[in-house]
Amino acid sequence: MGLSRKEQVFLAILGASGVSGLTALILLLVEATSVLLPTDIKFGIVFDAGSSHTSLFLYQWPADKENGTGVVSQALACQVEGPGISSYTSDPAQAGESLRGCLEEALVLIPEAQHRKTPMFLGATAGMRLLRQKNSSQARDIFAAVTQVLGRFPVDFWGAELLAGQDEGAFGWITVNYGLGTLVKYSFTGEWIQPPEETLVGALDMGGASTQITFVPGGPILDKSTRADFRLYGSNYSVYTHSYLCFGRDQMLSRLLVGLVQSRPAALIRHPCYLSGYQTTLALAPLYESPCVHTTPPPSLPQNLTVEGTGNPGACVSAIRELFNFSSCQGREDCAFDGIYQPPLQGKFYAFSNFYYTFHFLNLTSGQPLSTVNATIWEFCQRPWKLVEASYPGQDRWLRDYCASGLYILTLLHEGYRFSEETWPSLEFRKQAGGVDIGWTLGYMLNLTGMIPADAPAQLWAVSYGVWVAKVVFMVLTLVAVVGAALVQLFWLQD
Repeated sequence: MGLSRKEQVFLAILGASGVSGLTALILLLVEATSVLLPTDIKFGIVFDAGSSHTSLFLYQWPADKENGTGVVSQALACQVEGPGISSYTSDPAQAGESLRGCLEEALVLIPEAQHRKTPMFLGATAGMRLLRQKNSSQARDIFAAVTQVLGRFPVDFWGAELLAGQDEGAFGWITVNYGLGTLVKYSFTGEWIQPPEETLVGALDMGGASTQITFVPGGPILDKSTRADFRLYGSNYSVYTHSYLCFGRDQMLSRLLVGLVQSRPAALIRHPCYLSGYQTTLALAPLYESPCVHTTPPPSLPQNLTVEGTGNPGACVSAIRELFNFSSCQGREDCAFDGIYQPPLQGKFYAFSNFYYTFHFLNLTSGQPLSTVNATIWEFCQRPWKLVEASYPGQDRWLRDYCASGLYILTLLHEGYRFSEETWPSLEFRKQAGGVDIGWTLGYMLNLTGMIPADAPAQLWAVSYGVWVAKVVFMVLTLVAVVGAALVQLFWLQD
């Protein structure tokens, strides 16, 4: 006897539910693929404790890195209120307290769950190098106060240390070339590539107490003490780098004034680098407190001196040249000044920090030839002080020193480092490279990312949108069929 019509409907619904369920199961198992979710972002904080001020920089990079090095971007730049930490010798605790505001601002930008994983480092440069030479116990007290304050914050504090001059130069070179995309670059094909070595540029840095020169020379580096080696994005680099302590802007100005005092001891000092009509009174003793000054004040001088500007650029250059020992390099092609080894210049250079600030004020950052630069600075130095003061209101703090700074930079670059009329166009005066502030901090962070383990990307099983829709449809059909079969069994077949 055959099946009744009710039984045929029931079996048809049951069969449909089975086919639909099996199809949904196949879509679930066969079409699922493994995908990698975007990695987390990591953060790092670096304090640049310079001689005249301290700055905080917050950096971020994807945790999976590129060929062993993080692809870092700048998330925050914050200038700490007050002078450099080396100025707090009478109140070391305040050196640490001054850093709180910028650090709290940086922590707001970092997810709270990542605070304790975020590395933080404070690097002190030439100002603290000089303080350590002058009074090591005062330097220790300041580092201890800074460490005490920063150590209380919920971050991975790597310490507060003195940064070697060679490291300052090398890390600055890394920053410039990373910003310009000459270390690693994202290509139009969607891949990270390494540009040819010829595109690398040199770095010229000038702070308040020291100045650095760093570049890849055309031949071997003969003095191994001037060579820095590092590995970034899978490639090895060797650069020439030297840091000249006491040749930073502020120390140069102090040494220049002391030289004028020593050459003609008198209560009235005529300063050729100050503009004509400028006059000031200053204490004698502080001029001789820096370790960069190796003489004692003449005994006949009063405690206070009157300094009067004469606006004489020729005499100013002569006084500036006295700060260098050019004769120690006479007849040597591989020597800069003061007997310091330097291979011949190679390639383009970026000049930043006080190089940039001085030439930016003098409107000399547009690639002008050496002759124009020289003529512009000399013309500025010969202007009357009253006229310049009226032309630049609100800039009294630095205004008197731009003549000396401009001629000093010109002497250092032309006669010291030996940039000629022909090679001068290879110099660019910049504050930023590729949207990041130039200095040693980003280079330090890039180097640091090589020491931080990469996070493996999270793995997830996923399907395409079309497959997902089909799977949902068949699961719904299966559910409807099963419910329909149950209803037929309970109510229709029982009749």
